[in-house]
Amino acid sequence: MMHDETLDSAFQQAMVASALYAVGQPPQPIGLHQLGEAAAAPGLLWVGLKDPTPDLLHAIGEQLRLPERALEEIITLHRRPKIIEYDGLTLLVAITVEVTEERPSFGDTQMLIGPGYLLTIRRHAQGTHQMLRSLLAESPEFLGRGGDFVASALLDLLVDRYVQALGHMEARVESLEHQFLLRGFQEKDIRHLYRLRRDLLRIQTAISPLVEICRRLARVETRNIDSDSRVYFGEVADRIQRVIEGFAGLREALVFAFEASMMISQMQQTDITRKLAAWAAILAVPTAVAGIYGMNFHDMPELSWAYGYPAMLLGTGSACGWLYWKFRQIKWL
Repeated sequence: MMHDETLDSAFQQAMVASALYAVGQPPQPIGLHQLGEAAAAPGLLWVGLKDPTPDLLHAIGEQLRLPERALEEIITLHRRPKIIEYDGLTLLVAITVEVTEERPSFGDTQMLIGPGYLLTIRRHAQGTHQMLRSLLAESPEFLGRGGDFVASALLDLLVDRYVQALGHMEARVESLEHQFLLRGFQEKDIRHLYRLRRDLLRIQTAISPLVEICRRLARVETRNIDSDSRVYFGEVADRIQRVIEGFAGLREALVFAFEASMMISQMQQTDITRKLAAWAAILAVPTAVAGIYGMNFHDMPELSWAYGYPAMLLGTGSACGWLYWKFRQIKWL
């Protein structure tokens, strides 16, 4: 008895919603020990959980008569999208992406499509499915399409959040590019650019397998996906592909920004090198004159000439001025 009370308490804590949707009737709340009967009743049983405990999932598995392998999968936290088919069941795993404090956070949403029911499990995800539940309650015509249709709608809702994440990351990339145009990149900016590009790669890697999964559900005949629902999975696959292309475009923009910063840095270094070479050539003239007169030869006729010193200064200055003018002409100075 105490064990049942503990499970009921855990079910209430992890349960986002547990209701039986039937045509012509309002959603009927379903408790933990009523799941088996509700799954066999007319309509669609949708049980939504958030961060459930393994003991609770075992209890739900007993009620819904889940196979051991399926139970092991829904207990496991997944890092990549996947699809597994069992006898009468289909497990679909999608990775959630949410941008918080300018960094992406990842979670997983598992959808177990069974006869007469849909079990969804969210882990480390803040976005809810309330909007879809309201639509299901207000539109009875959707109920006849089954849990596979609701799963496709859930995937479409996740893609909406991918689009939001893409918008956040695009704003960060544009801010970085604007900063680059204003003052160029500094060392800390290079580190920021690398982290941002790494985040984009992590997002792209996390969601890209879902494209092939949705296309498989759209094209391959399966026992648990109705033919009328396949077209919706195909539309979701196309949307995810466009989002992935958006993330890939942002990564390419960052690569171009980095290469542009390197080219500008090299141009600045070349400009500095040219200036140093030009000034070295100009200063070589008085250095050579000083070196010649520093040899202390005895027979130097200009030393006895009254205008020898001013003539030497004038000649040295003229040579330096001519070199400065030539370097200015070729834009080295």
